[in-house]
Amino acid sequence: MCNDPRFIELEEFIKAHENKESELIAVLHKAQELFGYLGEEVQNFVADKLGIPVSKVYGVISFYSYFTTEPKGKYVINVCTGTACFVRGSGEIVDELKRRLQIKEGETTKDGLYTLDTLRCVGACGLAPVVMINNRVYGHFSKNDIDKVLSEYK
Repeated sequence: MCNDPRFIELEEFIKAHENKESELIAVLHKAQELFGYLGEEVQNFVADKLGIPVSKVYGVISFYSYFTTEPKGKYVINVCTGTACFVRGSGEIVDELKRRLQIKEGETTKDGLYTLDTLRCVGACGLAPVVMINNRVYGHFSKNDIDKVLSEYK
């Protein structure tokens, strides 16, 4: 752990913040950015460096849907299922992605390339339906766009 450059970078990030406990969410964002997910080892490290119980770290992770304790694929596909997106076909998009990737929501393909998730609302209702792949937003998405978009991420 001590020789892992990600832990070193995370520790430096934590040291840069004066009131460490109040920075828990920022630290967790950084940790997830570095590791891809917040496994037990990372949770224990964060708790130790912030001087707080690991139960508090886990409580925050489990409360916010953005954080994950499981590894994700290289490309995380999030389909918005909020009202505007759902009315405009996001449910069909999810079904088609499940069929093509041969996974369920929350799962990762066997090759580790794609994870399929849904979000309740991304706040871009004017672009509905919306699909996000990592941090890239695709608006006015349809089932016909799936092949083109997946080919961009192979």
